[in-house]
Amino acid sequence: MIKTKFVFVSGGVMSSVGKGIAVASLSKLLQSKGYTVCTVKCENYLNVDAGTIRPTEHGEVFVCDDGIETDQDIGTYERFLDRSLSRDNFITMGQIYQTVIERERSFGYEGEDVEAIPHLCDEIIGRIKQAGRKMKADIVVIELGGTAGEYQNIFYYESSRIMKLRDKDSVLHVHVAYLPTPPSVGEMKSKPVQTSVHILNSIGIQPDFLVARAQHEVDKKRRERLAMFCNMDADDIISNPDLHSIYDVAIKLDEQDFAEKILKKIHLKTKSKDLTDWRKLANVVKSVEKELPIAVVGKYFSTGDYVLGDVYVSVLESLKHACWLNGVKPKLYWIDSEKIEADGAEKYLKGMAGMVVPGGFGSRGIEGIIQAVTYVRENNIPYFGLCYGMQLATIEVARNLAGLKNANSTEINPKTKYPVIHIMPDQEKKLLSRDYGATMRLGAWDCSLVKGTKAHEAYGENKISERHRHRYEFNNDYKTKLEKVGLVVSGTSPDGHLVEIVELKNHPWFVGVQFHPEFKSRPLRPHPLFREFIKAAIFNLS
Repeated sequence: MIKTKFVFVSGGVMSSVGKGIAVASLSKLLQSKGYTVCTVKCENYLNVDAGTIRPTEHGEVFVCDDGIETDQDIGTYERFLDRSLSRDNFITMGQIYQTVIERERSFGYEGEDVEAIPHLCDEIIGRIKQAGRKMKADIVVIELGGTAGEYQNIFYYESSRIMKLRDKDSVLHVHVAYLPTPPSVGEMKSKPVQTSVHILNSIGIQPDFLVARAQHEVDKKRRERLAMFCNMDADDIISNPDLHSIYDVAIKLDEQDFAEKILKKIHLKTKSKDLTDWRKLANVVKSVEKELPIAVVGKYFSTGDYVLGDVYVSVLESLKHACWLNGVKPKLYWIDSEKIEADGAEKYLKGMAGMVVPGGFGSRGIEGIIQAVTYVRENNIPYFGLCYGMQLATIEVARNLAGLKNANSTEINPKTKYPVIHIMPDQEKKLLSRDYGATMRLGAWDCSLVKGTKAHEAYGENKISERHRHRYEFNNDYKTKLEKVGLVVSGTSPDGHLVEIVELKNHPWFVGVQFHPEFKSRPLRPHPLFREFIKAAIFNLS
């Protein structure tokens, strides 16, 4: 058994340049060389988890099997490594402060002064090592949130410095930074990267590698300047230009022997593994030409003048995985449900191969989604409802097929005459006490499938496990009435009490699920429900 090694990855210049993708790709590469890899994300914010943060503020909330609500980078790690992660892989500064203060209050420090250094750093280091032990990892890759020079993440950087000081042969530091090419200049500029490396130097960190993000390949001149002014060997500067897809990044890094260079510095040998399947996937992504128009109807798409696909990044990636498997590529139409309320559904949905309604909360834009569900139901367009999408499909069927006028969810209208979706009593108590954080039905729950249904046909199993994130549930008081008009309950909790999947008879493909299947789709193993939805959408256009 080898001694666990640790690779810290920091960012410089600005956020959102692909540090998370670089971490996932590097981790995939190290895994491809025969090592067990564990990834950890260190977030700066004081939230204990990501569950109470607005999606438009910080992107998708990704839920793991154990119910932890995390940053979307955890989802990227899972998809690249094809491994399920947990709360051990997600650290926030809020968790660190909370734990240290609680320990101090219970006399856990036995009367010592409790200080940022060493106590916060000791807690961070302990959690990073625990994640490695939990996953029996040979190598732990740690993404440091934010950018170098922020006061919020200084204790993460200090923790990495301390670990390197204590065991220089087992710890190294990778810095991901951007070289802009200003249009008015037309030349790639290296000074911002030099500055962020100097900031690292000022806090006692010398990067072992520099991953140079840019629009284009980093040329020889820029590489030489970076080597000179960042105090590095030119061979340790890795070019990471804009590529066709995120799945090309690992291949680009592999062409530069990045994993081998890292393994050499941490005194490990390359084992006999390869990236064959990953390369095949990347080739499919490049070569597929036929587009499949898919409508994604929701309410968290925009902030100001910008449209944010990150809000539903797992849904987007799951659609891609399923499309590539079926020899097409998705052409997604992000449709704000409030526009449907104003203009009607046909204007936006005519000609679509299929429609997805992802998760959400609250009443804004809901009537637009229900109108959209009516349109695809009446026009035999394949429909896939995720979480809230399942609940709103149930409401639509109740209103327009079962004659339950103005049927609704008690989340939207607490006084509705027909509460076909309602809140569980324990959840109602939590809302009344404003107990919002980590209190929904979260994480992996078992589901029993009914034979002969589309869900059972897709999974090919009688029992499955899927991840949840919601408070409201299907109201069983209306089950019989809705079944009489064609609704099929095709999946329930093992005791039959909680409805997990609904379908509709006499429709090509109309499926709603209470869980979030997008959290378990993988590039090389598309989720079965997304796979079958895309098959139905392709058939719809044929």
